Amino acid sequence: MSAHGNAARRAALDKKVMPVSAVAELRFVAVGQDDPLAAPLIDELAIEYADRYGGQRENVYAWLRGYPAAEFEAPAGGLLIGTLDGRPVTGGAFRRFDADTAELKRIWTDSRYRRRGHARTLVTQLEVEIYARGYRRVYLTTGDRQPEAEALYASLGYTRLAEPLPAEGEVYSIAFLKVLP
Repeated sequence: MSAHGNAARRAALDKKVMPVSAVAELRFVAVGQDDPLAAPLIDELAIEYADRYGGQRENVYAWLRGYPAAEFEAPAGGLLIGTLDGRPVTGGAFRRFDADTAELKRIWTDSRYRRRGHARTLVTQLEVEIYARGYRRVYLTTGDRQPEAEALYASLGYTRLAEPLPAEGEVYSIAFLKVLP
């Protein structure tokens, strides 16, 4: 990416709203975990994870909300919500995994807006921000009941690892890594 292109993207992000040409009407907003635009992300993830993996929605919701909000704040992390006409339709976050690696978390697209390229655009936009923050690798884990997530990450150049990287806390069986150019 050219220095000018990177500077233009940074300037747009600094304004907290970023138009994305790949999906013309989709706009990204940098928010905190407690921002009202992030609420649908947490709510629908709780429902979806409870349905896919079993469990009570309330317990999954509490688990999702259990992450300290500071982990997803600048300069080490970030949370982007993609909106259409002001309505949140996709979102995701990243946090520091180690000095060179960011970890993607909570990649989500509203079930009514899937299969339109929004998740692909989201992950690409998160990668731009991750790179701008000085990270050179992106790591993520996902559960074994999310084949569409596995396919998305593979299609975006992520390499599936034989096992997750050593980490504190929760570990999922499926892990991916991408080295940013």
